[in-house]
Amino acid sequence: MIGQCHPRHRHQEWLKFLRRLDREFPHELTLHLVMDNYGTHKEPSVQAWLKKHPRFVCHFIPTSSSWLNLVERWFEELSEKAIRRGAFVSVPDLQRALMNSWRMERESQSVYLDGDSGRHHEKIERARAKLEQIKPGCTLPRGKKAGR
Repeated sequence: MIGQCHPRHRHQEWLKFLRRLDREFPHELTLHLVMDNYGTHKEPSVQAWLKKHPRFVCHFIPTSSSWLNLVERWFEELSEKAIRRGAFVSVPDLQRALMNSWRMERESQSVYLDGDSGRHHEKIERARAKLEQIKPGCTLPRGKKAGR
């Protein structure tokens, strides 16, 4: 995985990153880039560079894609917990650190699964009752709403 951090996110930094990818990956590989619709990617100099480098295939995600925000958040958290302050002498060493981080994350999540779920169900039922007072029928399944 290749990553870079820059204090600014302009087209110049994006081109620098693209050039690095171009240098570091074998030229016979097609590189697929999944990107947001940020203006940096649409800059004429970036478009011209991409046109000259057809092995870079761009895939633009829809604006405000919440799933991508979650993926980005997950990678940020993974970087913070497992990578940022580590020193890795090999790829297997890095992989072990990642696997340990994922294992610890799974173990810590069991606290939520083993907790008192009855309290959560009570909260949900109170919220559902309040919504029904405000707008009767709003919590019924779609096919069973009043007036259909």
